[in-house]
Formats: sequence, C-alpha cells, structure tokens
Amino acid sequence: MDTHNRPPKLMDRMKATMRVKHYSLRTEKTYCYWIRYFIRFHGVRHPVVMGGS
Repeated sequence: MDTHNRPPKLMDRMKATMRVKHYSLRTEKTYCYWIRYFIRFHGVRHPVVMGGS
C-alpha cells in the first residue's frame, strides 16, 4: 500500500500544527484526548454528515 500519496490524518495534522506553534507536549496530549473523546461521543461519524442540512 502506498502511503505517500494519502493526505495526513486528522490527528497527524493537528499534532504537526501544534508543534509549529510551539505548544507544550502536555497541551498536545490533552487536545488529542479531547478530540478523540468528541469523535467517539458522536459515534465516529464523518463531519460532513453531522451538520444540519
């Protein structure tokens, strides 16, 4: 499987952005936790199908 052509996943993009902005490692871990919690809370649905019509 060629992974070089795929866009980065959400968490990878979030971590890269936080590192560029020089956030602390603890903040990065906390944000990752809350993002995972939010995704699981909403039943692992894609954001496109979550919004109103």
